[in-house]
Amino acid sequence: MNYWLIKTEPNTYSWDDLKRDGETVWDGIRNFQARSHLKAMKKGDQAFFYHTGDEKAIVGIATVTREHFPDPKDKEWAAVMVAPRKALKRPVTLAEVKADKRLKDMVLVRAARLSVQPVSPQEFETILKLSETK
Repeated sequence: MNYWLIKTEPNTYSWDDLKRDGETVWDGIRNFQARSHLKAMKKGDQAFFYHTGDEKAIVGIATVTREHFPDPKDKEWAAVMVAPRKALKRPVTLAEVKADKRLKDMVLVRAARLSVQPVSPQEFETILKLSETK
């Protein structure tokens, strides 16, 4: 299994929207590196769901339910299907991620603007542990 982080503006499409919908097409990605990450996603992979904007926090975990296919809005790009797996016990903010030395090499710290990013298994576990602390 691989781990990822997918970013969204919560006023455009939020974790609550994903929970309500049960599944969604993750499309609209217009960055070549992010597209490569979408194409690398496999069914069953887990992705942190990250709210951008004022919130800047990882709020949940989504599961990839369908591997890449042509983006319905532009066939030159890629999309995947994701479904909610679970909300984090508490959101983990970007500031917390940046402050944790174990996460200093995380793509979220080094290339924060990338909308689809790989996450190592160790980073995934560290974020989960952070979400369980106050």
